[in-house]
Amino acid sequence: QVHLVESGGGLAQAGGSLRLSCAASGSTLSMNAMGWYRQAPGKQRELVAQINTGGNTKYADSMKGRFTISRDNARNTVYLQMNSLKPEDTAIYYCNSGVRFGFVGKYWGQGTQVTVSS
Repeated sequence: QVHLVESGGGLAQAGGSLRLSCAASGSTLSMNAMGWYRQAPGKQRELVAQINTGGNTKYADSMKGRFTISRDNARNTVYLQMNSLKPEDTAIYYCNSGVRFGFVGKYWGQGTQVTVSS
């Protein structure tokens, strides 16, 4: 079992930055692959980025170059630095955790709202 708590969402202007954090507790095996997904109103949830304990990363094409995922293994915390934000980045961002890198994990956080104004 893994418990995920996100923080850092909020309101930003287009071109601005926000940093999301996700603190995990519980089974370390199920924290091997941690990542961020987002869901905008009326749209399906989509991958933003994922990282494993070895530091390997995976990004959605539309986020490459603007978003950076990182993690602190000692603190079981994953971060998402979002730069050059666009109004279309407005969504609820969910932290996700699981065993296998490259796959959607079993555990989800409660989500944090990110709103980007034009």
